[in-house]
Amino acid sequence: VQLQASGGGSVKAGDSLTLSCAASGRTAGYYALGWFRQAPGKGREIVATMSESGTSTYYIDSIKGRFTISEDNARRVVYLRMNSLKSEDTAVYYCAARSTRGGRWSRPNYWGQGTLVTVSS
Repeated sequence: VQLQASGGGSVKAGDSLTLSCAASGRTAGYYALGWFRQAPGKGREIVATMSESGTSTYYIDSIKGRFTISEDNARRVVYLRMNSLKSEDTAVYYCAARSTRGGRWSRPNYWGQGTLVTVSS
């Protein structure tokens, strides 16, 4: 499984940005996809995840109502639409895959390379 993230950049507070993560390999039905981030000087935290069926999502409180995770299942691409960005959203964002067979988001099975999002106030 390979994950290729893209879409990061430098924006101003209040702007929007959409991250994409293309998954290749045997992922359909085997892995759920999600997004994590790591802010400067902090640990990596989960941001948003989607169930393997695509019917349920999870968001951390700090981004609820502003970020939306979605998936193009046919293309096996997961997106993170980020609206009303704040300076505290500045981080390297990573996509990750969790096995549907006993996998946990506390320890994803695969990571993509990070994409940097910088929000200036």
